Amino acid sequence: MNEEKNLSQVCAQQKATDREIQENPELARQMKTIRFTLNGRPRQLTVDVRLSLLEMLRNDCGMTSVKRGCEVGECGACTVLINDEPFDSCIYLAIWADGKDLTTLEGLEGPHGELSDLQQAFVDEAALQCGYCTPGFIMAAEAIFRAGKRLSRDEIRRQIAGNLCRCTGYVNIIKAIEKVMDQRFGPA
Repeated sequence: MNEEKNLSQVCAQQKATDREIQENPELARQMKTIRFTLNGRPRQLTVDVRLSLLEMLRNDCGMTSVKRGCEVGECGACTVLINDEPFDSCIYLAIWADGKDLTTLEGLEGPHGELSDLQQAFVDEAALQCGYCTPGFIMAAEAIFRAGKRLSRDEIRRQIAGNLCRCTGYVNIIKAIEKVMDQRFGPA
């Protein structure tokens, strides 16, 4: 229900943007229409060519799991999957998403809003405290699973090295990832 409300608000904002572009030719040179898939659904938006993917996802698409952290690609709080690869959306231009498949944390939920096995493992293993970095870590971990191979603990550490947490100390984050790895690929 909340997603439908956000979508209708976004559609209304997009119509206003389209009118503004038609009325202002100068603005038209700074805007581009892009088409992409977001969490399995085809989307089309007209965006400012200077807009980051982070800003588009949060402000235009209502994907609030994508967190604004450092805004320079250092902390990983804004990690999303682009064609199943993790990217810091704060340093990725929205126009580069044209033709791409984007996945945010919202895209991992089940059809009735239930947590994915990875999200549940983070809860079960106490792999979060304040929770601000959690969506980025989960998306970085999801990229590991989408690659389809079992990783060692050191390889997991390397894969999530672009994500920072100031609360948990990483031990439980790695335990949560290993728990899901055992569930999906069988015990090591």
